[in-house]
Amino acid sequence: MVPAIVLVGRPNVGKSTLFNRLTRSKDALVADVPGLTRDRRYGFGKLGKCPYVVIDTGGFDHDGSEISAQAMEQAEVAIEEADAVVLLLDYKDGLMPADESLAAKLRSTSKPVTLAVNKSEGVSAEIAEAEFHSLGLGDPVAISATHGQRISTFIERVLETFEVDAQNEIELELLGPRLAVMGRPNVGKSTLINRLLGSDRVLTSSEPGTTRDSILLPCQRDGCDFVLVDTAGIRRRARIKETVERYSVVQSLKAVEDAGVAILLLDAQEGLTDQDLNLIGLVIQRGRALTIGVNKWDGLSPTWRRQVEAQLERRLEFASFAPVHYISALHGSGISDLVKTALSTHKAAGKDLSTPRLNRILADALIAHPPPVVRGRRVRLRYAHQGGRHPPVIVVHGNQAERLPGHYRRYLTNTFRRQFGLEGAALRVEFKSGQNPYSAK
Repeated sequence: MVPAIVLVGRPNVGKSTLFNRLTRSKDALVADVPGLTRDRRYGFGKLGKCPYVVIDTGGFDHDGSEISAQAMEQAEVAIEEADAVVLLLDYKDGLMPADESLAAKLRSTSKPVTLAVNKSEGVSAEIAEAEFHSLGLGDPVAISATHGQRISTFIERVLETFEVDAQNEIELELLGPRLAVMGRPNVGKSTLINRLLGSDRVLTSSEPGTTRDSILLPCQRDGCDFVLVDTAGIRRRARIKETVERYSVVQSLKAVEDAGVAILLLDAQEGLTDQDLNLIGLVIQRGRALTIGVNKWDGLSPTWRRQVEAQLERRLEFASFAPVHYISALHGSGISDLVKTALSTHKAAGKDLSTPRLNRILADALIAHPPPVVRGRRVRLRYAHQGGRHPPVIVVHGNQAERLPGHYRRYLTNTFRRQFGLEGAALRVEFKSGQNPYSAK
């Protein structure tokens, strides 16, 4: 699993700036995901040898106010969630009593701690780091989160204890794609996995939050090999009371990062909730192939079934590319088709999209519906090529291409998806202006 890194420190030492640098975002509030609060934020990043989850926290402050107490509680929870801790310090402020107090707390943890001395631009690393050796947490690393100085050295230090088990990764890859079974607590994730495995390999209970950690389970069905990832249920922040349940949020986020496909389970008896929409948005943001399973479909009245179907059609327009199956994990109905579809979405996400066919499809789409006029000039799209797989990326070049309105972008995206059979894949179409980079080839 990808490591989770928590950033802690006094207020205003630059934690959010470093968070944005590590996640390559411009806003510390990277995504509306379960467990997200103003004092504890989650993001994904990849600098150095492996991807990671970053947790931003409110500042440790001992001013006695209720707000500071809550921020400190949030930070302590984040430390429990994380695999590695970064204590961020301010070179310009120097070593403060609050830094020493927090360092004393971190010396008792079994997790690796890295000292990062921020705001050290303009001075040598040796001078910036000198004062902070006394904290007794190893050698500090001088950085500038604002200017990006020595960030590579810093992240290498943080990740050095997380060695990728290459042999294990190869063995898992040989077993097929990873299917992360996701959803709110008590929607039937573990029941579905047990049904697929044909045994009670995973603990099930009517009590929400039974699964505490993500579990990798090799599986074979209908002649196909794959690895099931049973994730802990993600619930709204207001309903997360126990530290162990807060920990499960990070495990589920990490499971999404490791998976190739997400099977998102919904509870047909409850209908589609805002939390379900947040989870679907997270999967799409991470570019994972998506299949939706509406569980507990058995026993519902025809009237309620029609209401649920109408609700899904209305509220899932942004994820209309994702196939939907109505199933009963308890009785096994519909689950074979669910898994078959999930595996086909993984295959679709890895397709080779030939350049000649891409350009034929683009040309036909432009004839059927010409691009609109923007600022008095018609947008001209000239060339398309594949830019990536898992998720599939198509790059379209032209004049004023980046100014295309949203409705025309959706038209081209849907056209490419339909022509290439990319159902369930989180297709991304990027538009770039400039000369054709392949014109000389």
